Order: sequence, then C-alpha cells, then structure tokens
Amino acid sequence: QVELMESGGGSVQAGGSLTLSCVASGSIDNSYTMGWFRQAPGKEREGVAGIDSDGRIMYEAPVKGRFTISKDYAQKILYLKMNSLKPEDTAVYYCVAGGPRRADMGLVVGGRYYGMEYWGKGTLVTVSS
Repeated sequence: QVELMESGGGSVQAGGSLTLSCVASGSIDNSYTMGWFRQAPGKEREGVAGIDSDGRIMYEAPVKGRFTISKDYAQKILYLKMNSLKPEDTAVYYCVAGGPRRADMGLVVGGRYYGMEYWGKGTLVTVSS
C-alpha cells in the first residue's frame, strides 16, 4: 500500500508563486521515480515534472524555467516550487510515483520510461489574471 498526500494548493494572482508538497508513505522507497501531473478544467491530464532515484529531473515544456521539482529522500517528501504562475497553470495537481513498468500514464526521466502506478488525490491551484 502506497499513499501520496499533496498539500500547498491555493489561489494566487498571475506572476505569483506557490510550493506544493507531497508526503509519501507506506510501501514506497527511494527507488521509485516520483513526479507531478496536472489536469486543467476540460483538458486531459498531463505530465509536469519528474525526478528519479538518482536525482535526474525532467520538466515538460510549458513549465520549464518556471517550476522546480525537488525531493527530500530522507523524509520521502516531494516538492514542486512554482514561480511566475500563469492563468493556464490553473489545474488540479497530482503527486505520482512509479517504476520502470507500464502504466496508464508515465514520465520519461533520464531517457527512461516510468509508469506512474500511484496517485495522490490532488490539490487545486487557481491562478487569476
């Protein structure tokens, strides 16, 4: 059993910043790749960023240069620092975790595919113009 619990969502004006956190618990260790997905109203879920067990990081193009993913391996806490937020960043953000196995959705980190098997319930980020 793996549990991922997000926090830190909220409302912010365009240009502002927010930091999301995700606490991982249960049968999960640092060999898992973790990351963030988001789903905007009326749109499909999309990957945002990921970090593997060796610290390799990927960002999807819409957030590159504005978002920073990091992980506290000792505490099993994943972070997403979001700067220069735009109204189009408005979405429910999901913390995810997985390994080198097929899954419905995945991330490519360090040139390797990881299927995201575990999902948090999500936290809402709203950016107003």
